[in-house]
Amino acid sequence: MSRCTLRNIFTVLLYAGVGIFLFPYVTGHFHNAVIFLVAGIGLAVLCGILRCSYAEGDCTEREYLASKVSTDTKQTTVSNPHSPSHV
Repeated sequence: MSRCTLRNIFTVLLYAGVGIFLFPYVTGHFHNAVIFLVAGIGLAVLCGILRCSYAEGDCTEREYLASKVSTDTKQTTVSNPHSPSHV
């Protein structure tokens, strides 16, 4: 799996953790709320940290190709407009 795919999976799991955290409040079942709160917080924090670790120093393939194309198409020699040849 690529880093981008893993980042997307961890993002979905992070939001799933938030959903688990909020589940007792939405349904009104407060007798098991502590279990849901701890599980939701744990999942959200763990997946958030993993997502950040997979985002370090990584750029998407699209960004890489775009920067490569832009550097290839630029002219390497640019004359100075204040040089004597432009006077």
